Amino acid sequence: MASIHRKNRSPYWQAYWRDESGRPHCRSTKQTKRKEAQRIADAWELTAKHKRSAQHVRSVFAEVYRDAYGSELPSTTFREHANKWLSEKRLEASTASLRSYSTTVNHFATHLSERADQDLTIISRQDIVAWRSNLASRLFHVTTNRHLKTLRSIFKSAKLDGLILENPVDAVASVSPSQTDRETGRRPFSLSEIQAVLSLADDEWRSLIRFGFYTGQRLTDIALFTWNNIDLERGEIRFVARKTGKRVAIPICEALRAHILSLPTRDDPSAPIHPRSRETVTRQGYSSTLSQQFSELLVRAGLRSDTTTHRSRGIGRSNRRRREELSFHSLRHSVTTLLHEANVPGAVAQALIGHDSEAVHENYISVGMEAVRQAAARLPTI
Repeated sequence: MASIHRKNRSPYWQAYWRDESGRPHCRSTKQTKRKEAQRIADAWELTAKHKRSAQHVRSVFAEVYRDAYGSELPSTTFREHANKWLSEKRLEASTASLRSYSTTVNHFATHLSERADQDLTIISRQDIVAWRSNLASRLFHVTTNRHLKTLRSIFKSAKLDGLILENPVDAVASVSPSQTDRETGRRPFSLSEIQAVLSLADDEWRSLIRFGFYTGQRLTDIALFTWNNIDLERGEIRFVARKTGKRVAIPICEALRAHILSLPTRDDPSAPIHPRSRETVTRQGYSSTLSQQFSELLVRAGLRSDTTTHRSRGIGRSNRRRREELSFHSLRHSVTTLLHEANVPGAVAQALIGHDSEAVHENYISVGMEAVRQAAARLPTI
């Protein structure tokens, strides 16, 4: 039987119990009355030993709440809470992030079917695992884990609001990359490939590509640059990264300086450097149209198969798409790899590119064949 004790200076009773493996647990019951605290402690113990369901614990809490306050314990459905969570996120997240969050909510609600409109407490770890497995069979592991991370935040919010006792997503691990994921990863451009794309691009796209190559920054951030972001006197580009919200300062190399000086300037320092691209991102809230335009450049350069056809392949938007090796983001891989091959210290290259961690930075490094040849040439004769 579970026991209860009250600590000094605390008005609440603490519950102590063991699960089926004998591991001890301790938690505040948030109750000042001994009898009600004992009922809750016993319910926790029975649930931990799998002799009762989580719904049983909630029913005990509901009875205690009803006795104490004369009203029903607040409850909600997954759909209700998820929509409330999304409305709160509208003040915090970008348009693209909100779209991703909404997709997660819709995916999981569809998986739950009619239970999406029943009490939130009936959702179990098994429900999350089944949903994760379904996603992993159709999507890349990165996408699956992003959905899992969003769902974890939704249930964390429900726990903080007192609507559930435990977050069921906390007990579900992320998905590891499959062989297909490993074989379809992005790679960096070679210099000849970049030249081929530049030869086909118009003035604005040539500028976007050069900024991408010389700074290693994301397409959305580059498209939003204004002359305010450029400080030629100090030799820096300063901006707030759209994805991370971090302030970034990128040194301007001589090649980029020469390119910037060749651009037509305006009297207004808030004027965009790439007007057409900035207008597109500002209007849409994200850069998918620009990414598609860059993809078309790659097709024309013979670096990607033609993906402009909209004929259905019968897989739908919620299924695994073919991941292309090259995209605008590959310029970020390119500059990271070149810095690595130039023996620039990892910490310095990481700071230049703006990666959040060493682990992330390592994912962007690809060793070129020339570097491999040079390394092989250094081997001694035996």
